[in-house]
Order: sequence, then structure tokens, then C-alpha cells
Amino acid sequence: MDKTFMEAMEFRHACKIFDETKKISDEDMNFILEAGRKSPSSFGMEPWKFLVITNEELKAKLRPFCWDQPQITTCSHLVVILAAIEGVKPESGIPMKKFSRREMPQEKKDFYIKLYTNHLTNTKTLLNDENIYYWTARQSYIAFGNMMTAAAIKGIDSCPIEGFEKEKVEEILGLDTSKYQVSVISPFGYRVNLQSTQLREPLENIVEYIK
Repeated sequence: MDKTFMEAMEFRHACKIFDETKKISDEDMNFILEAGRKSPSSFGMEPWKFLVITNEELKAKLRPFCWDQPQITTCSHLVVILAAIEGVKPESGIPMKKFSRREMPQEKKDFYIKLYTNHLTNTKTLLNDENIYYWTARQSYIAFGNMMTAAAIKGIDSCPIEGFEKEKVEEILGLDTSKYQVSVISPFGYRVNLQSTQLREPLENIVEYIK
């Protein structure tokens, strides 16, 4: 039975060891991936790609470059979230294609691409691939957060991992880093151990109303 949203928020934790005998069904994995696909992004660019790894040999190759964390090899599905580089550059033609998915006059499309280009130019995002990565990686975390919550709704565990050697992981995956770079990694599966007590700051410590 699916959990409510708040039940899922209580259930979710950074799972360190997964039950290797339990595998996520295709239906549930697609539910998680759909949550990522349907996520919002700046200008609707969807600057991400999800690599879903179930190959055990590949997981084993990646593990030493992910701080040798056991989650990498014990999980059911290892998801590597990529941040787009080339695909957000105006000259690639892809941003215009994405604006053109909605029916609108050409002058309106031209207005949006100019607004988009000016924004990324003024914020120095287009200055180099490193700046682009910082922008698109932030976008990818919106999708990633939704995927972890979607998993929790289904009673599936996850663990956000930033502890990895980026260049080594990209090399093993054979990525063309002019097109995509690794943003974050998350294993998905089912916990072995009981969840520890969830510790969070009280709401009054992190919220300030300005009236």
C-alpha cells in the first residue's frame, strides 16, 4: 500500500545497506523515474538524464570511486543523474526546440529564446562548461528530490551520494562530458536495518515569516 506524502517523508532516510535479495519491480522503478521526468526546471529545459544501472559488474567498477560505499553494490538499481551541458547552449538549437513544443507564434518563441540567452549570459552561466554544470546540476536536484520521495511513497529506500570521484566515474561510464556530466548518484532498493530516529531542526528554527 502506498504511503501518504508525510508518511513517505518520515520513512525516507539515507539507507546505507540494501537487501541484495530484493529487487524493485519495473512498475515501481518507472514510477520513480516518472517523478523525475515530470519535475519542474528553469525555463522548462529539463537539463538532465538518468542512467539506471543494474549491471553488477559495472556497479562493482564504480564502487571504489564512490568512497567504497556498500550502497553502490548492494542496491537494486543504481541511478546516476547527469547534468546537461551542450543541450542548454542556445547555439545547440535544443532550447528553441523545447520552447517550440508549445504552440505559439514565432515572434513569441524568439522572445523566449532571447530572454533565456540574456539571462544565462548576464549570470555568466554561458561563460564556460563549468558554470553551465553548476546551473544544470542544481536543476537536476529538483528531479532527484522528487524521485527519492516517489520511492519512499512505494516503500523503497534511497541514499543521496555526493561522495564520488567525478572524473573517474565519468570515465568508467564513457561519458562525453561536453554533453553530460555526473551531478549526483543514488542507489535505490530495500533496507536491511531498521531506520534510525529521524533528526530535524524544529520548524521555528528554520522558518521566518516576513509580513
